[in-house]
Amino acid sequence: MTRLPTENEEELEESSDENDGSSMNFLDHLEELRWTLFKCAAVFFVAVALVGAFLGMASGALSWPLERAKAAVGLEFAGLITTSPMGVFSVVIQVCFLGGLGLALPFMIIFLARFIAPALKKEEIRMLTPASLTAFLLFVSGACFSYFFLVPEALKFSMRLNMMLGFEILWTADRYYGLLVWTILGLGFCFQFPLIIYILVHLRVVDTAKLSKARPYMIVLFFVMGMVLTPTWDPVTQSMVALPMWLLYECSLYLARKLEAKRIAEIERELGDLDDYDDSFDYDEDDFRD
Repeated sequence: MTRLPTENEEELEESSDENDGSSMNFLDHLEELRWTLFKCAAVFFVAVALVGAFLGMASGALSWPLERAKAAVGLEFAGLITTSPMGVFSVVIQVCFLGGLGLALPFMIIFLARFIAPALKKEEIRMLTPASLTAFLLFVSGACFSYFFLVPEALKFSMRLNMMLGFEILWTADRYYGLLVWTILGLGFCFQFPLIIYILVHLRVVDTAKLSKARPYMIVLFFVMGMVLTPTWDPVTQSMVALPMWLLYECSLYLARKLEAKRIAEIERELGDLDDYDDSFDYDEDDFRD
């Protein structure tokens, strides 16, 4: 005859299951981190190899912003050039790096999320999947914004300025692809800013009152980041970076305020339930007298 587990035994089993990840010692965590980094590196190199196998197609896709700018301005020139025997290798490395990172990024996020999941609570684990998906979508949004809008507009401005001054345009391939790679990656990571703010508010590191007071400083920071990320120094191109980030900052503040309002409503509801319990607990003082 089998014995059914008691309620206390079930609670102990559940608590042991929850603490499986936290029962690992320091060396076990280092080993798990090593395997996580190894898997991230492996999937990155596989993605780089795939891009290298289709290098001509990848290079043609990355040349689209330049072709769009040339067509908009009506400029015809020979195209990109190399000025050193090893210049083409720099182009190959940059194209493979950008394409490999784009292909491997979803898998790298999954591996990192699985690594930190055992150390999180249940409510934090429920937030992990949407946070990972949001991080990937924000990165893709920033990369697409840079690829389809920012880089072509910056190139058009540079072409018009060269034509106005009568300069002949001879751009090297490594400089163009370096500009494209780092602008796309920079904007992709900068677009993670709203997610970071929301997580900090969720963890009670900061609140929306402090973030609202810091708005003027953040606007200045966005324009400084626009100067760093954009290839030209004109205020129009810098505003193309600063204004979307300002908009994302306001959106993150709005979501953070909703989170704080939900948290306050839950506290008020719990206090209301406690008051109802106290009111229902009536007693006679004579019962406690000797």
